[in-house]
Amino acid sequence: MKLTTSIRKRFRVSNKVKKVASKDRFRLCISRSAKNISAQIIDDTKNTTLLSASSVEKDIKSGSKVNKTELSKIVAEKLAKKAQEKKITKIFFDRGVYKYHGRVKVFAETLRKNGMEF
Repeated sequence: MKLTTSIRKRFRVSNKVKKVASKDRFRLCISRSAKNISAQIIDDTKNTTLLSASSVEKDIKSGSKVNKTELSKIVAEKLAKKAQEKKITKIFFDRGVYKYHGRVKVFAETLRKNGMEF
């Protein structure tokens, strides 16, 4: 199977983040599609997902109609609230194949405003 450029880029970014992951910092993996955005906080030492938030969840989707950028801001606020409840403040931001622009940038900035450290 031939790896495409985007798959190689995703592996390259994720592997760099995994190398620096430690016990006190978890990895925040973000994924987006044309309409939705989701994120997970992952513990790479135990290979488990600690928290997740997505725009597909009922309590987020049931709100009023908002654009995709506002939707990513809402998901980031929800994830930050969940992380604060579990006392997670320091993370590594794994943007994957996505450029740090647009919805990904808004997501990261909203997390920083809500007390997360990258």
